[in-house]
Formats: sequence, structure tokens, C-alpha cells
Amino acid sequence: MLLVKNIDTLEKCLGEWKSLGLSVGFVPTMGALHLGHLSLIEQAISENDKVVCSIFVNPTQFTDPKDLENYPIQIEEDLVLLKKVGCDLVFTPTKTDMYPQGEEVVQFNINDLDYLMEGAHRQGHFDGVCTIVSKLFELVRPKNAYFGQKDFQQLIIIRQLNKIQKFNINIVGCPIIREDNGLAMSSRNVLLSSREREIAAEIYRILKETKAKFPNSSVESLKLFVETKLNAVSEFSVDYVEIAHAQTLQSLSDLEKNEPAILCVAVFVGSVRLIDNILLN
Repeated sequence: MLLVKNIDTLEKCLGEWKSLGLSVGFVPTMGALHLGHLSLIEQAISENDKVVCSIFVNPTQFTDPKDLENYPIQIEEDLVLLKKVGCDLVFTPTKTDMYPQGEEVVQFNINDLDYLMEGAHRQGHFDGVCTIVSKLFELVRPKNAYFGQKDFQQLIIIRQLNKIQKFNINIVGCPIIREDNGLAMSSRNVLLSSREREIAAEIYRILKETKAKFPNSSVESLKLFVETKLNAVSEFSVDYVEIAHAQTLQSLSDLEKNEPAILCVAVFVGSVRLIDNILLN
């Protein structure tokens, strides 16, 4: 496995691969890797000749300085995991590499997708996400890029970014990987106490209960059911509950069985903010 820390070396390695006609798969991460990330790497390995994983904690997508300060960093452990799973190249740029002119962000026209759900509650977050993903796409120019469906809104936004910037990359959405108790795997889970980790599993149980009610319920009643269930857990503080069209992310006022609908939630468990989602149909 190659460990590359600067852009010049990255471009040299990628140039050699592409001159040989090798396809490249790309998995951008912020480190603190878990089995969810590794599942993306494994899928990329199965579908490409070479796989690149980036590890960069992107400061411009954090809307709370404390969130950035507390984000878990475990680069040595990450490299061990990536080598074990068979990643070909790990790119670990510095902030100066990615933001040579300072932490400037670009605002892309992504059809106001960045103002919904996460965007409404973390203003500026997706400007930072799109800025860094755009920079990385320009550097790596992969055939395929892999993103988890846990960050469902991010996945839809990156597909739109890929379209408007004409990167011509195949954006692959990969299934949510869950812990044994159903909790969606997240780098932030390490910030939970063992008790909070067990309590947090209730989020997915409530999502599954709601899906079972889907065929015979209204949007209003489903959202009320979720909010009531979540608010009944004293350790939870609900940030939002949204039922949206699974392709446009627009809020749904009624449910049509032939339209894809997704239930998305953001919940604080103690001081740790978790997101999760489930497709309703």
C-alpha cells in the first residue's frame, strides 16, 4: 500500500496507473475509519483495478468549532485497517495542500439541495463538503467514487455536483453498515459512552417501526409517531425528522406508493449528534 502525503506524488502515481489503462476507484474519508468505510473500500476493490482512499479532516464543513476540535483522529489505526483490506493508495494531504489560499469555500448551484435537512440545521456545511469533494475529484479523476447512504443527503448533493461540474464520475451509493444492535456505524460513535451506544440503537428500531406503518399512514402521522417515540427517550434531543422524496429531497406532504420516500432523522444522544435514515418504499 502506498502512503502519499503530497499532491505531486499523487499525480505521479495516478499518471502511471492511467497510462497503463487501469481504472481507479476513490473513497474520500475524514478518517476514524470503521466497518462502514471498509465496506466502501471492499466494493471499490471489487469494481476497479486500483483504489485510492483519502484521509482529510475538512475544516470548512464543520459549522461548530467544538465539533471539529472533538472529531476523532486515529491515522495509525486507519492505515493498518486500509492495508489489511487491500487499499492500493492512501492520500493524506495537509490543510495547506487542499487550501493553499486559506479556508475559502466555493458555492455551487446544486438546486438548493444544501438548504434542506442537514443544510438547514448546519448552514454552510455542504458548501464545505462540495468544495473539498470537488478538489479531490479534480486531483484523483476516478472512474468510480463511493459514498455511504447513511449520509443520504450528501450522496444526492455529490451526484448533483458531479453533474454540474461535468466530472463524469460514476457515483456509487453503498448500503448503511450497522452495528449488531442496529446503530448506524459512524466515526462519531466512539464519542458515545457504552450506555449511550445501546440507547442510540433505539433510533433505528423506531425507523423500522415507522416503515412498517408506511403503507397505511399519512406523512403527518408518521412524523408525529417518530417525534413522539424519539422524544420519549430522555437521553435524546431531536434535531429534525423529515420525510422526503428520495431523489429530489423535497419534503413530502403526502405519500404516493410509486414515489420513493425516505425518512431522515438527526438526534443528539447526549452531546453527540447522530443521523440515520430508512427508505420507506
